[in-house]
Amino acid sequence: MEIEAGMFSVPQTICSVLCCMCGIPMQPNAANMCVKCLSSQEDITEGLQKHINIFHCPQCESYFQHPKTWIKHLKPESDELLKFCLKMMKKTNKVRMVDARFIWTEPHSKRIKINVKVQKEVLNGVILEQSYLVEYVQLEHLCDSCTRVAANPDQWVAVVQLRQHVSHRRTFFYLEQLILKHGAAARAIRIKQMHEGIDFYFSNEDHGEKFVQFIGKVAPIRSKGYNKQLVSHDTKSNNYNYRYTFSVEISPICREDLICLPHHVALSLGNLGPLVICTKVTNSIVLLDPFTLRHCFLDASQYWRASFKSLLTSRQLVEYVVLDVEEVVPSEVVTVGGTKYVLAVAQVARVSDFGKNDTIFSIKTHLGHLLNPGDYALGYDLYGANCNDIELDKYKGGDLPHAILVKKSYVEKRLKKRGKPRSWKLKSLNMEIDDKGRTDPDKMSSEYEQFLNDLEENPDLRFNLSLYQNIEFQPSEMASVTDGEELPSVPLEELLADLELGEDEDEEDFMME
Repeated sequence: MEIEAGMFSVPQTICSVLCCMCGIPMQPNAANMCVKCLSSQEDITEGLQKHINIFHCPQCESYFQHPKTWIKHLKPESDELLKFCLKMMKKTNKVRMVDARFIWTEPHSKRIKINVKVQKEVLNGVILEQSYLVEYVQLEHLCDSCTRVAANPDQWVAVVQLRQHVSHRRTFFYLEQLILKHGAAARAIRIKQMHEGIDFYFSNEDHGEKFVQFIGKVAPIRSKGYNKQLVSHDTKSNNYNYRYTFSVEISPICREDLICLPHHVALSLGNLGPLVICTKVTNSIVLLDPFTLRHCFLDASQYWRASFKSLLTSRQLVEYVVLDVEEVVPSEVVTVGGTKYVLAVAQVARVSDFGKNDTIFSIKTHLGHLLNPGDYALGYDLYGANCNDIELDKYKGGDLPHAILVKKSYVEKRLKKRGKPRSWKLKSLNMEIDDKGRTDPDKMSSEYEQFLNDLEENPDLRFNLSLYQNIEFQPSEMASVTDGEELPSVPLEELLADLELGEDEDEEDFMME
């Protein structure tokens, strides 16, 4: 370092002093001692834990956190495991932790070693930094859930029997993703796929009740409470052990279903319908009149008091080609449940009629903002359908439409990309299949593929779900651009990366006063 003074500069040097203990030259500090001598006089790691026992469940790979919590999904040498180990340390409020990192050990050694670096103010305000080794010994101990399963795999206390009496499993595909996102079935010791539903087994009655409450918040359900069965009792201590069965029924009304409202229900809803489309199902059912854009919301209690069924379901959709579309004047955009609709008059013809006849239908539709001439659409064919419905027979004398469009179709464009992987993926529950051979694998695969297509086409449907990036997906460089409008897809910003927490997010957790 140099200091300029007039026309010449004077070099400045930092003087050194001798250590008062060993006498070696050193830079001056408040204690006048070198680092080695200061460390020999003051041990800032004294009183800190260097050997800690932790309980580890070998079945589910979880770790016990006092007092009653078992933490799962802690991978070896991950940031989450490091954070857990540091929380197990006590008496760290007297020092400041500045760094911590794993030291590699053999996997079969049942040891976790962490090198921890701490700081502390010692003699005359000098800050001393020191590293020490903390060894964690893994003691194998089964958690409560694994203990019950190991003793008896069928030892459960509460079971939630979730059922929906329909011919498809679209609702359960959607519920599965909601359950995974919110961790509602994290305490389930067993999950079994049954005919028309799923069974969830729990080791505690309260866990079953909380799961039923969660399902009631995301779907219109009807539950008759629970039935309990005596398993055993001790006459001396007056202790009784019961098994609880929760029977939960989901409304058979699904999204895109066509409904013919009973006369008394239509009057109670302001003379709505009678032909309406179910556009959305959460804890309430959204019904839309496709000819007037009038709509209503039915909660679970309102629906089960009326308890009507669908006239036609999504499995009976027919493909139409749009010949002409003209919006109704004045055109007005109506938002129902977060989705926009515009009323229009469309000229459509069944795709199956091409080359056979010239039958054309002029109908009203709520998809005026989506359809253009030449597009394909899926709808219900009331002109050729054989519907045996008592409520519909009451309106036979009226002017019923020949067709009701439900959604825009991309079937023709998807045929060109059949079999190609997607850039995103979904997680699934670990379920056992026990439906006595009544499940058709081809049908299940087709319904799941249709569910994935619906997620791509409907942003509102995937709003509450977690979609993850498919690491194995590799876009083809020779992929051709589709003619006209491209296929709907999931934007990259909506996908979640299934990665560990970053260092920046965990850095503040390492700093403890």
